[in-house]
Amino acid sequence: MSKTPRPTLPATYSQAVLRGVRCTCPRCGEGHLFRKWLKPVDFCVNCAVDFTHQRADDLPAYLAILITGHLLAPLMIAMSKDFDLSVMTILAILIPLSVVMMLTMLQPAKGAVIATQWWFGMHGFVRERPAQEA
Repeated sequence: MSKTPRPTLPATYSQAVLRGVRCTCPRCGEGHLFRKWLKPVDFCVNCAVDFTHQRADDLPAYLAILITGHLLAPLMIAMSKDFDLSVMTILAILIPLSVVMMLTMLQPAKGAVIATQWWFGMHGFVRERPAQEA
């Protein structure tokens, strides 16, 4: 049985994506979105939304690469221009940093993609919006 009879639906797309980034259900904001690191649950334990429809595919990895590259580019430029570091030292700093950034961004990026699919009713999700007050 669910904890709450009616989940609080997000009022805006950004609220739904923020719930996904936090790895919680984009519909209710309370249930866990993942059962393993990148494996989503089949159903939300709180509001019973079906996540078997999601098709995140490679988009979370592309988003993580894009964000990592844009965050590390100024650092790469600063390290090569402003500091007297060898190429090996720069690589010894940037490669582990980029791997850590990529790995930490993958799950939130996948949560955001799943939340986007849920919000827009893609791939079999039911498009839901909060009831408008009269």
